[in-house]
Amino acid sequence: MRPRQVWVVTAVLLAVACLGLFKLDANGLSTEDSFTETLDSVTAQKLLADHDLADNSNTLQVVSNDDQLPEVEESLSGIDGLGTATDPTSIGDGRSYFEVPIKYDLASEAAFDIVEAARDQVHAVDGADALVGGGAAFYLDTKIASQRDNIVVIPLVLLVVFVILVLLLRAITSPLILIGTVILSFGAALGLSSLIFHYVFDFAGADAGFPLFAFVFLVALGVDYNIFLMTRVREETVQHGTRRGSLIALSSTGGVITSAGLVLAATFLVLATLPFVFLVELGFAVALGVLLDTLIVRSVLVTAINLDLGGKIWWPSKLDSGQGEDDPGASEPERESITV
Repeated sequence: MRPRQVWVVTAVLLAVACLGLFKLDANGLSTEDSFTETLDSVTAQKLLADHDLADNSNTLQVVSNDDQLPEVEESLSGIDGLGTATDPTSIGDGRSYFEVPIKYDLASEAAFDIVEAARDQVHAVDGADALVGGGAAFYLDTKIASQRDNIVVIPLVLLVVFVILVLLLRAITSPLILIGTVILSFGAALGLSSLIFHYVFDFAGADAGFPLFAFVFLVALGVDYNIFLMTRVREETVQHGTRRGSLIALSSTGGVITSAGLVLAATFLVLATLPFVFLVELGFAVALGVLLDTLIVRSVLVTAINLDLGGKIWWPSKLDSGQGEDDPGASEPERESITV
């Protein structure tokens, strides 16, 4: 196959793997679903829920102005899933505090719905200046913050990485290509992992912070390996041109990068032995992503694109003045065998 056919087919297969992201449910895990084993605390929580009893350790904590305290308490009375409120306690400055038990697990969607409903109700009381907290509210706010971070932090990280690559490679095209391959590798790793979590491990979902943690690890590691490869390609391009330089660089760095990737993947995979679903998912996804990046993205996709585009990858630099038009097959590097 010609280089263009190789990288197009590889990119399409990775893009298909990205479709598994539709199975990723990163809306948080209940206490019961957070462990790979059944713990005594989980059994007790299920027993309370089965008998429709409120868990007094999971409460809605409400602070309000004293003058509107009766209205605030009344506004919560119609919300299903709440127990009997405690007696208000003054906290000074005309403010009081009380708690209402929630019968659902503090990290469950049912508890989140109660927190949102309670906030809507107490905020509607004029002059109460009411605030709603508690364990369930904490988990809900963490989930909202994590979803916001996915939208803000991920693009910011990619932008910073792109700027660093531009300064390092003194080009625009090759950094754009590398960023694209990193995104594709991350999406494929997360997509395949999501399918395995759902159909093989039978996990209920994923922690809200899982996508961001996986992204940070995979992008950092993936870009590292691409930097090792592309800086060597740039060095070899000066003497041999982009196409031949890419083969020399892959041959020279392949064994080291692949060995490092295998060790790193095995290290992260150790997390999968722990009884926490979040760590199992994180370790498995990062290990899979490192293997994809090491064995496929770096050695096949990036190199095939280099061979196809030649000197164009250094635009606007004139590093390869011949624009890499020589056929790489006509002049193979002395180290003919390529280790991946």
